[in-house]
Amino acid sequence: MKAGILSLVGNTPIVQLNQFFKDSRFRLFAKLEAYNPGGSIKDRPALHMIEAALRRGDIGPGTTIIESSSGNMGIGLAQACRYYGMRLICVVDTKTTTQNMAILRAYGAEIDLVSKPDPVTGEFLQARINRVQNLLHSIPDSFWPDQYSNIQNAIAHEQTMREIVTELDDRVDYLFCSTSTCGTIRGCATYVRNQNLQTKVLAVDAIGSVLFSDKSAKRLIPGHGAAVVPKLLKRDLIDEVIHVSDLECVVGCRRLVTEEAILVGGSSGAVVMAIERMRETFAAGATCVAIFPDRGERYLDTIYSDVWVEQHFGNVSHLWRNSMESKPCTMATY
Repeated sequence: MKAGILSLVGNTPIVQLNQFFKDSRFRLFAKLEAYNPGGSIKDRPALHMIEAALRRGDIGPGTTIIESSSGNMGIGLAQACRYYGMRLICVVDTKTTTQNMAILRAYGAEIDLVSKPDPVTGEFLQARINRVQNLLHSIPDSFWPDQYSNIQNAIAHEQTMREIVTELDDRVDYLFCSTSTCGTIRGCATYVRNQNLQTKVLAVDAIGSVLFSDKSAKRLIPGHGAAVVPKLLKRDLIDEVIHVSDLECVVGCRRLVTEEAILVGGSSGAVVMAIERMRETFAAGATCVAIFPDRGERYLDTIYSDVWVEQHFGNVSHLWRNSMESKPCTMATY
Protein backbone atom coordinates (compact mmCIF):
# COMPACT_ATOMS: atom_id res chain seq x y z
CA MET A 1 0.00 0.00 0.00
CA LYS A 2 1.33 3.44 -0.92
CA ALA A 3 1.71 6.05 1.80
CA GLY A 4 -0.01 9.41 1.36
CA ILE A 5 -2.07 10.90 -1.44
CA LEU A 6 0.96 12.43 -3.18
CA SER A 7 2.40 8.96 -3.78
CA LEU A 8 -0.43 8.45 -6.28
CA VAL A 9 0.76 11.24 -8.57
CA GLY A 10 1.81 9.77 -11.92
CA ASN A 11 1.45 6.30 -13.42
CA THR A 12 -1.79 7.37 -15.05
CA PRO A 13 -3.57 4.96 -17.41
CA ILE A 14 -3.30 4.80 -21.18
CA VAL A 15 -6.36 3.78 -23.18
CA GLN A 16 -6.72 3.01 -26.87
CA LEU A 17 -9.35 5.09 -28.65
CA ASN A 18 -11.37 2.96 -31.05
CA GLN A 19 -14.31 5.19 -32.00
CA PHE A 20 -12.98 8.69 -32.73
CA PHE A 21 -11.07 7.62 -35.83
CA LYS A 22 -12.91 4.53 -36.98
CA ASP A 23 -11.29 2.44 -39.70
CA SER A 24 -8.12 4.52 -39.47
CA ARG A 25 -4.79 3.08 -40.52
CA PHE A 26 -3.10 4.14 -37.28
CA ARG A 27 -3.51 3.34 -33.59
CA LEU A 28 -4.39 6.14 -31.19
CA PHE A 29 -3.78 6.00 -27.45
CA ALA A 30 -4.70 8.62 -24.85
CA LYS A 31 -2.73 9.25 -21.66
CA LEU A 32 -5.43 10.13 -19.11
CA GLU A 33 -3.88 12.64 -16.71
CA ALA A 34 -7.23 13.27 -15.03
CA TYR A 35 -6.44 10.17 -12.96
CA ASN A 36 -3.86 12.07 -10.94
CA PRO A 37 -5.29 12.66 -7.44
CA GLY A 38 -5.70 16.41 -8.00
CA GLY A 39 -7.40 15.81 -11.34
CA SER A 40 -4.81 17.01 -13.84
CA ILE A 41 -1.34 16.66 -15.31
CA LYS A 42 -0.25 19.67 -13.22
CA ASP A 43 -0.07 17.44 -10.14
CA ARG A 44 3.24 16.16 -11.49
CA PRO A 45 5.17 19.46 -11.76
CA ALA A 46 3.48 20.90 -8.66
CA LEU A 47 4.79 18.01 -6.57
CA HIS A 48 8.19 18.07 -8.28
CA MET A 49 8.69 21.80 -7.70
CA ILE A 50 7.62 21.67 -4.05
CA GLU A 51 9.67 18.60 -3.16
CA ALA A 52 12.76 19.91 -4.98
CA ALA A 53 12.49 23.19 -3.03
CA LEU A 54 12.09 21.22 0.22
CA ARG A 55 15.22 19.18 -0.55
CA ARG A 56 17.21 22.35 -1.28
CA GLY A 57 16.02 23.93 1.95
CA ASP A 58 14.41 26.84 0.07
CA ILE A 59 11.08 26.26 1.80
CA GLY A 60 9.80 24.79 5.03
CA PRO A 61 6.63 24.44 7.11
CA GLY A 62 6.40 28.21 7.69
CA THR A 63 6.88 29.21 4.05
CA THR A 64 4.13 30.91 2.08
CA ILE A 65 3.98 29.56 -1.47
CA ILE A 66 2.80 32.12 -4.04
CA GLU A 67 1.96 31.19 -7.62
CA SER A 68 0.05 32.53 -10.61
CA SER A 69 -2.36 30.01 -12.09
CA SER A 70 -5.53 29.82 -14.16
CA GLY A 71 -6.59 26.64 -12.44
CA ASN A 72 -4.87 23.25 -12.62
CA MET A 73 -1.39 24.23 -11.42
CA GLY A 74 -2.98 26.10 -8.54
CA ILE A 75 -4.98 23.02 -7.59
CA GLY A 76 -1.91 20.77 -7.85
CA LEU A 77 0.04 23.15 -5.62
CA ALA A 78 -2.88 23.46 -3.20
CA GLN A 79 -2.91 19.69 -2.80
CA ALA A 80 0.86 19.50 -2.21
CA CYS A 81 0.88 22.49 0.14
CA ARG A 82 -2.02 21.11 2.17
CA TYR A 83 -0.21 17.79 2.53
CA TYR A 84 3.03 19.47 3.67
CA GLY A 85 1.23 22.03 5.84
CA MET A 86 2.27 25.14 3.94
CA ARG A 87 0.29 28.27 3.17
CA LEU A 88 -0.56 28.86 -0.50
CA ILE A 89 -1.65 32.11 -2.12
CA CYS A 90 -2.90 31.51 -5.65
CA VAL A 91 -3.03 34.59 -7.87
CA VAL A 92 -5.89 34.22 -10.37
CA ASP A 93 -7.76 36.53 -12.72
CA THR A 94 -11.37 37.07 -13.75
CA LYS A 95 -11.24 34.26 -16.34
CA THR A 96 -10.65 31.64 -13.65
CA THR A 97 -13.80 29.56 -13.22
CA THR A 98 -15.82 29.64 -10.01
CA GLN A 99 -15.44 25.88 -9.78
CA ASN A 100 -11.64 26.04 -9.81
CA MET A 101 -11.68 28.76 -7.16
CA ALA A 102 -14.00 26.61 -5.04
CA ILE A 103 -11.60 23.67 -5.32
CA LEU A 104 -8.67 25.89 -4.33
CA ARG A 105 -10.56 27.12 -1.27
CA ALA A 106 -11.53 23.55 -0.34
CA TYR A 107 -7.81 22.70 -0.15
CA GLY A 108 -7.29 25.75 2.07
CA ALA A 109 -5.57 27.95 -0.50
CA GLU A 110 -6.00 31.72 -0.35
CA ILE A 111 -7.11 33.41 -3.56
CA ASP A 112 -5.74 36.75 -4.72
CA LEU A 113 -7.86 38.00 -7.63
CA VAL A 114 -6.39 40.25 -10.31
CA SER A 115 -9.28 42.14 -11.89
CA LYS A 116 -7.49 44.19 -14.54
CA PRO A 117 -4.94 43.20 -17.23
CA ASP A 118 -1.41 44.56 -17.28
CA PRO A 119 -1.57 48.15 -18.59
CA VAL A 120 1.52 47.67 -20.79
CA THR A 121 0.85 44.29 -22.41
CA GLY A 122 -2.93 44.19 -21.97
CA GLU A 123 -2.60 40.61 -20.70
CA PHE A 124 -3.90 39.09 -17.47
CA LEU A 125 -0.95 36.69 -17.23
CA GLN A 126 1.55 39.52 -16.93
CA ALA A 127 -0.73 41.22 -14.40
CA ARG A 128 -0.79 38.03 -12.32
CA ILE A 129 2.99 37.72 -12.42
CA ASN A 130 3.34 41.37 -11.37
CA ARG A 131 1.03 40.66 -8.43
CA VAL A 132 3.12 37.63 -7.44
CA GLN A 133 6.22 39.84 -7.34
CA ASN A 134 4.45 42.38 -5.12
CA LEU A 135 3.36 39.66 -2.70
CA LEU A 136 6.86 38.15 -2.57
CA HIS A 137 8.26 41.52 -1.48
CA SER A 138 5.62 42.05 1.19
CA ILE A 139 5.42 38.56 2.77
CA PRO A 140 8.44 37.25 4.72
CA ASP A 141 9.58 33.67 4.02
CA SER A 142 7.63 33.46 0.77
CA PHE A 143 8.51 31.43 -2.31
CA TRP A 144 7.46 31.51 -5.96
CA PRO A 145 7.71 28.09 -7.67
CA ASP A 146 7.52 29.94 -11.03
CA GLN A 147 5.96 27.27 -13.20
CA TYR A 148 6.94 29.29 -16.29
CA SER A 149 10.70 28.86 -15.89
CA ASN A 150 11.26 26.25 -13.16
CA ILE A 151 13.11 23.34 -14.80
CA GLN A 152 11.45 20.95 -12.34
CA ASN A 153 8.23 21.56 -14.29
CA ALA A 154 9.84 19.96 -17.33
CA ILE A 155 11.78 17.28 -15.46
CA ALA A 156 8.53 15.99 -13.98
CA HIS A 157 7.32 15.15 -17.48
CA GLU A 158 10.32 13.07 -18.42
CA GLN A 159 8.59 10.52 -16.20
CA THR A 160 5.33 11.09 -18.13
CA MET A 161 7.07 10.08 -21.37
CA ARG A 162 8.86 7.19 -19.68
CA GLU A 163 5.48 5.81 -18.61
CA ILE A 164 4.15 6.12 -22.17
CA VAL A 165 6.99 4.29 -23.89
CA THR A 166 7.11 1.62 -21.19
CA GLU A 167 3.40 0.93 -21.59
CA LEU A 168 3.65 0.78 -25.38
CA ASP A 169 6.95 -1.14 -25.53
CA ASP A 170 8.89 1.84 -26.92
CA ARG A 171 6.64 1.99 -29.99
CA VAL A 172 5.50 5.62 -30.18
CA ASP A 173 5.65 7.21 -33.61
CA TYR A 174 3.85 10.48 -32.84
CA LEU A 175 3.27 12.33 -29.57
CA PHE A 176 0.67 15.12 -29.55
CA CYS A 177 0.93 17.52 -26.63
CA SER A 178 -0.92 20.77 -25.90
CA THR A 179 1.19 23.75 -24.89
CA SER A 180 0.96 26.46 -22.24
CA THR A 181 3.84 26.72 -19.76
CA CYS A 182 5.57 24.19 -22.06
CA GLY A 183 6.70 22.03 -19.14
CA THR A 184 4.97 18.92 -20.48
CA ILE A 185 6.27 19.11 -24.03
CA ARG A 186 9.77 20.15 -22.89
CA GLY A 187 10.02 17.18 -20.53
CA CYS A 188 8.56 14.64 -22.95
CA ALA A 189 10.68 15.85 -25.84
CA THR A 190 13.83 15.83 -23.68
CA TYR A 191 13.18 12.19 -22.80
CA VAL A 192 12.65 11.35 -26.48
CA ARG A 193 15.97 12.98 -27.43
CA ASN A 194 17.96 11.55 -24.51
CA GLN A 195 16.73 8.03 -25.24
CA ASN A 196 17.31 8.41 -29.00
CA LEU A 197 13.70 7.53 -29.74
CA GLN A 198 12.24 8.03 -33.19
CA THR A 199 9.09 9.64 -31.80
CA LYS A 200 7.94 12.75 -33.63
CA VAL A 201 6.85 15.41 -31.09
CA LEU A 202 4.01 17.69 -32.19
CA ALA A 203 2.98 20.78 -30.25
CA VAL A 204 -0.69 21.74 -30.25
CA ASP A 205 -1.03 25.47 -29.69
CA ALA A 206 -3.99 27.86 -29.59
CA ILE A 207 -4.75 30.37 -32.30
CA GLY A 208 -3.99 33.69 -30.61
CA SER A 209 -1.18 32.24 -28.49
CA VAL A 210 2.29 33.80 -28.79
CA LEU A 211 4.22 30.57 -28.22
CA PHE A 212 4.76 29.92 -31.92
CA SER A 213 3.28 33.06 -33.45
CA ASP A 214 3.65 36.82 -33.07
CA LYS A 215 -0.09 37.39 -33.56
CA SER A 216 -1.72 37.62 -30.13
CA ALA A 217 -5.51 37.36 -29.93
CA LYS A 218 -8.26 36.71 -27.41
CA ARG A 219 -8.54 33.09 -26.29
CA LEU A 220 -11.41 31.49 -24.40
CA ILE A 221 -10.00 28.14 -23.27
CA PRO A 222 -7.84 28.40 -20.10
CA GLY A 223 -4.62 26.44 -20.03
CA HIS A 224 -4.34 26.25 -23.82
CA GLY A 225 -1.72 28.53 -25.34
CA ALA A 226 -0.07 31.47 -23.61
CA ALA A 227 0.09 35.25 -23.71
CA VAL A 228 3.75 35.34 -22.64
CA VAL A 229 6.52 33.07 -23.97
CA PRO A 230 7.77 30.98 -21.01
CA LYS A 231 11.46 30.31 -20.49
CA LEU A 232 10.74 26.57 -20.58
CA LEU A 233 9.91 26.69 -24.27
CA LYS A 234 12.66 25.06 -26.34
CA ARG A 235 11.51 25.12 -29.93
CA ASP A 236 14.31 22.95 -31.31
CA LEU A 237 12.89 19.95 -29.42
CA ILE A 238 9.60 20.18 -31.29
CA ASP A 239 9.11 18.66 -34.74
CA GLU A 240 5.92 20.39 -35.77
CA VAL A 241 3.29 22.85 -34.49
CA ILE A 242 -0.46 22.70 -35.14
CA HIS A 243 -2.62 25.72 -34.26
CA VAL A 244 -6.15 24.96 -33.11
CA SER A 245 -9.07 27.35 -32.62
CA ASP A 246 -11.28 27.65 -29.54
CA LEU A 247 -14.20 26.23 -31.52
CA GLU A 248 -12.12 23.21 -32.51
CA CYS A 249 -11.38 22.64 -28.80
CA VAL A 250 -15.09 22.58 -28.09
CA VAL A 251 -15.85 20.26 -30.99
CA GLY A 252 -13.03 17.91 -30.01
CA CYS A 253 -14.25 17.69 -26.42
CA ARG A 254 -17.87 17.18 -27.43
CA ARG A 255 -16.89 14.48 -29.93
CA LEU A 256 -14.73 12.70 -27.36
CA VAL A 257 -17.59 12.42 -24.89
CA THR A 258 -20.02 11.48 -27.68
CA GLU A 259 -17.86 8.90 -29.40
CA GLU A 260 -15.54 7.61 -26.65
CA ALA A 261 -17.48 8.52 -23.45
CA ILE A 262 -14.39 10.40 -22.23
CA LEU A 263 -15.07 13.72 -20.48
CA VAL A 264 -11.97 15.89 -20.71
CA GLY A 265 -10.88 19.53 -20.73
CA GLY A 266 -10.35 21.96 -23.57
CA SER A 267 -6.72 21.21 -24.42
CA SER A 268 -7.58 17.53 -24.87
CA GLY A 269 -10.16 18.51 -27.45
CA ALA A 270 -7.50 20.58 -29.18
CA VAL A 271 -5.14 17.61 -29.33
CA VAL A 272 -7.61 15.24 -31.03
CA MET A 273 -8.56 17.92 -33.55
CA ALA A 274 -4.87 18.39 -34.35
CA ILE A 275 -4.65 14.64 -34.95
CA GLU A 276 -7.75 14.90 -37.17
CA ARG A 277 -5.90 17.44 -39.28
CA MET A 278 -2.73 15.32 -39.51
CA ARG A 279 -4.25 11.84 -39.84
CA GLU A 280 -3.65 11.47 -43.58
CA THR A 281 0.08 11.99 -43.13
CA PHE A 282 0.54 9.03 -40.74
CA ALA A 283 2.15 5.87 -42.06
CA ALA A 284 0.07 2.72 -41.99
CA GLY A 285 0.30 1.05 -38.61
CA ALA A 286 1.67 4.14 -36.86
CA THR A 287 1.20 4.51 -33.12
CA CYS A 288 0.02 7.94 -31.96
CA VAL A 289 -0.27 9.10 -28.36
CA ALA A 290 -2.37 12.06 -27.22
CA ILE A 291 -1.85 13.49 -23.75
CA PHE A 292 -5.19 14.47 -22.18
CA PRO A 293 -4.21 16.93 -19.39
CA ASP A 294 -7.35 17.15 -17.26
CA ARG A 295 -10.96 16.23 -16.65
CA GLY A 296 -14.07 17.77 -18.13
CA GLU A 297 -15.93 18.51 -14.90
CA ARG A 298 -13.95 21.75 -14.62
CA TYR A 299 -15.45 22.92 -17.93
CA LEU A 300 -19.13 22.21 -17.32
CA ASP A 301 -19.95 25.93 -17.31
CA THR A 302 -18.06 26.56 -20.55
CA ILE A 303 -17.23 23.84 -23.07
CA TYR A 304 -20.06 21.54 -21.98
CA SER A 305 -22.61 24.32 -21.53
CA ASP A 306 -24.86 24.67 -24.59
CA VAL A 307 -25.66 28.24 -23.52
CA TRP A 308 -21.99 29.23 -23.31
CA VAL A 309 -21.14 27.57 -26.61
CA GLU A 310 -24.00 29.24 -28.47
CA GLN A 311 -23.14 32.61 -26.90
CA HIS A 312 -19.59 32.46 -28.27
CA PHE A 313 -19.91 30.40 -31.47
CA GLY A 314 -23.58 30.30 -32.41
CA ASN A 315 -25.54 27.11 -33.07
CA VAL A 316 -22.75 24.66 -33.90
CA SER A 317 -24.12 21.49 -32.28
CA HIS A 318 -24.29 19.78 -35.69
CA LEU A 319 -20.49 19.54 -35.59
CA TRP A 320 -20.66 16.79 -32.96
CA ARG A 321 -24.26 15.58 -33.01
CA ASN A 322 -23.93 14.19 -36.52
CA SER A 323 -21.47 11.62 -35.23
CA MET A 324 -23.80 10.71 -32.37
CA GLU A 325 -26.82 10.28 -34.63
CA SER A 326 -24.89 8.02 -36.98
CA LYS A 327 -24.30 5.49 -34.19
CA PRO A 328 -26.75 2.62 -33.72
CA CYS A 329 -28.51 2.62 -30.36
CA THR A 330 -28.24 -0.77 -28.65
CA MET A 331 -29.33 -2.00 -25.25
CA ALA A 332 -27.65 -4.79 -23.36
CA THR A 333 -29.80 -7.68 -22.19
CA TYR A 334 -29.13 -9.82 -19.17
